Amino acid sequence: MSTQTPSPAPASTARASEDRSARIAVTIFPALILVAAAIGFFAPPVGQALAPFTSIYLGVIMFAMGLTLTLPDFALVVRRPLPVLIGVVAQYAIMPLIGLGVSLLLQLPPELAVGVILVGCAPGGTSSNVICYLAKADTALSVTMTSISTLLAPLFTPLLTLWLAGSYLPVDAGSMALSIVQMVLIPVIGGLVVRLIAGRLVDRVLPALPWVSVAGISLVVVSVVSGSTEAIVSAGAIVLLAVVLHNGLGYLLGYWGARLLRQGERATRTTSVEVGMQNSGLAATLAAASFSPAAALPAAIFSIWHNLSGAVLAMYYRRSADRHQVDPA
Repeated sequence: MSTQTPSPAPASTARASEDRSARIAVTIFPALILVAAAIGFFAPPVGQALAPFTSIYLGVIMFAMGLTLTLPDFALVVRRPLPVLIGVVAQYAIMPLIGLGVSLLLQLPPELAVGVILVGCAPGGTSSNVICYLAKADTALSVTMTSISTLLAPLFTPLLTLWLAGSYLPVDAGSMALSIVQMVLIPVIGGLVVRLIAGRLVDRVLPALPWVSVAGISLVVVSVVSGSTEAIVSAGAIVLLAVVLHNGLGYLLGYWGARLLRQGERATRTTSVEVGMQNSGLAATLAAASFSPAAALPAAIFSIWHNLSGAVLAMYYRRSADRHQVDPA
């Protein structure tokens, strides 16, 4: 009697297809964001027509994120609480303080300083999950860290922004918290519920979800840049420097923070990526809504830069990844 190799489970096949799609998406994502920025800069009327709907774009992105989540993604909180806790605490401690430090070091004007700080106070970005996958880091841990920091964003993002940026511009923390609930928390939970109810149907569309995120963030960037053309001309170089410092120090301090707390190399690298990469789409949308288009400029530039730097970091980590495939217990 001949034996046949069993076919992969539908969910596993869908996840593999999603991973392939995500790898392609994150590879060309910076180029698409650059195109979006160029459209916003050279054709401002296009961006201004899109600008009133930025919160909708972000809601779609977060709903797509929710669709990718499953209950096992949260099981790590119980099975491995320490690395998850370290990653989330580092996310909300290191990046906000770096944002403030960079703003003071470069003596940024109030609108740009608030924008840089707000990027630091945002939760982790979903791009970090793909970068961890490419780096052969702990992708499951990265997904859990991103999910938990996102669910905590309505509390920590407004409070940290008020504390660190309140001396630059007035911050309405209550209004910001409500916006995050509407644009982030409800869509993410909605996507998770839909995944639980209609998992097989969602599995079929998983490969398209990375492209939904790419399209949504591209539309946010077009909108933000179109309202920030004067700020780009006058302060584009200093904002780029601020973003490079913010992102790079996030990687570095995230790594060494986890290392000092005696985490394994894979968990340490995962924390590094998770801390350094932010939900820049959320930061840009909040900045434009709560402050001004100029305040959203750092988030728009961060969106381009952290994907470029993340891809380079993934290649660097990947070279020695095989030596660290299992962290010590």
